[in-house]
Amino acid sequence: MQFSDFGLSSVILRAVEAAGYSVPPPLQSQTIPHLMQGRDLLGCAQTGTGKTAAFALPILHRLQDTGSAPQNSASRPPVRVLVLAPTRELASQICQSFSSYGKHTGLRTTEIYGGVSQVGQVRALRQGVEILVATPGRLVDLMGQGLVRLEHVEIFVMDEADRMLDMGFLPDLRKVIAALPKKRQNVLFSATMPASVESLACKILQDPVAIRIAATPSAEPRIRQSVCFATKQQKPALLAQWLRRETTMRAFVFTRTKHGADRVARQLERAGIPAEAIHGNKTQSARQRTLARFKMNHTSVLVATDLAARGLDVDSVSHVFNYDVPVDAETYVHRIGRTGRAGAEGIAVSFCDPDERKYLRSVERLLGRTLDVEALPEGIPAAERTTESFVPRDSTRSTRTDAPASNAGRPPRKKRRFQNAGNGPGGPGRRRYNRD
Repeated sequence: MQFSDFGLSSVILRAVEAAGYSVPPPLQSQTIPHLMQGRDLLGCAQTGTGKTAAFALPILHRLQDTGSAPQNSASRPPVRVLVLAPTRELASQICQSFSSYGKHTGLRTTEIYGGVSQVGQVRALRQGVEILVATPGRLVDLMGQGLVRLEHVEIFVMDEADRMLDMGFLPDLRKVIAALPKKRQNVLFSATMPASVESLACKILQDPVAIRIAATPSAEPRIRQSVCFATKQQKPALLAQWLRRETTMRAFVFTRTKHGADRVARQLERAGIPAEAIHGNKTQSARQRTLARFKMNHTSVLVATDLAARGLDVDSVSHVFNYDVPVDAETYVHRIGRTGRAGAEGIAVSFCDPDERKYLRSVERLLGRTLDVEALPEGIPAAERTTESFVPRDSTRSTRTDAPASNAGRPPRKKRRFQNAGNGPGGPGRRRYNRD
């Protein structure tokens, strides 16, 4: 199947061809025909399957095909399409995709998100936009100020719905949905389908088409996955050695916390490896500069929290390192999905310490197989190369029976009792304890 088989307008096909695309991936092949017919849709697919184009192309075609909506009192085009995304980076990328695919249509697109001044965003809204891409928090804020009106919205899209619910956006989502017209087309995409997402889908979708693309990395030969067992103390030297010995084009390093991302980036810089951290505590301008330097190869390593596991679209990522094994097994899928794209090969390595073994087992259950084990490199200092805390996968930990009980032969410990010191030397109201 070709993009021309969908019946898209010639100006949209011209933009798609200019972007270098000719054959749609499975998600787009299954999704675009239904959306062009105006059906509500519930899609479940992981990052990297072409979700943005799957809804952007038919939306642009429908807007162009149906003509202009009624002008509002200020003689500017109203918002006809609303796309909600959980993060600033994802909102920005969706807006760029709409602008790229719709550059010959004359339709105007803008993005609004928090973390930056609203002045430029308000100016764009006052000039009029047909397609609005927003994060829920900033959208509700501008709605409260009377700067955004949604009564003319014809198509409502929620991308990464599970992520929005995880980030606590449900109250804002309810306010946005209440402001939308009853008659509209609804599109909801989610990488996972927990009960909370299904409940939300039932409230906003009407007779939806359900599309599920099961693209797990266990069936993805382009990504070579492995695990290296190491203690927390070993991980900094282990990561630096991996990055030095591998031919790395671009590498993502994922940590569990924001402070951990900053710490790992500093450790790599001290080791002479250019690295920067990106996470939610960074300002929007700082995050954009960091991402731009990474894309331009000024920085070879990007240390990120799971904020970057979804939404950041970076080509030619050769390696993904799970510095911390994720607690949620499906997060592992999104992390390593940063590599092995567009037919390229990728490498994903997880560093696992004893406390993370239970998370690794969850990942392997999801994949349906065990990960290959990488030997700990010889370059790690001998004092840090102890692995006795790890238990082989097919054995059980032995327990000592010859050790004496910890309290054997000891007299019982005396209890500490608190007494009110009254107005004595300790001062009024002070408490002290004594042993009976």
